[in-house]
Amino acid sequence: MARVKTVVASRKQKRKIFKRVKGFWGGKHRLYRSAKESMMRALQFAYRDRRRRKRDFRRLWIIRINAACRLNGLPYKTFIAGLKAANVIINRKLLADLAVKDPIAFAKLVEQAKAAIQSPTN
Repeated sequence: MARVKTVVASRKQKRKIFKRVKGFWGGKHRLYRSAKESMMRALQFAYRDRRRRKRDFRRLWIIRINAACRLNGLPYKTFIAGLKAANVIINRKLLADLAVKDPIAFAKLVEQAKAAIQSPTN
């Protein structure tokens, strides 16, 4: 029986890895072992940071909302509690966008939250 040669398959695998590490510095894009290790490390960072990005943006939105709330005389946690009491369902991403781009509309939301907190019968 003829011997199976794996040259085509292994070359394809190497080409795939070298393509992924194209912009890396030094031997990390030239030497196969270094390229493979650095690619695996980069993929781990990418996986971790895709999740981390969500956390970072939520923190940024909360900071922006808090700053805008305090300009309108209300702390963040009271504002969020007031929105819940007023049954205003709007996410933090949109609230932060309103706070930056449309302060008048955001001020109206703050007034709604204040009114809902002062009258607990709602």
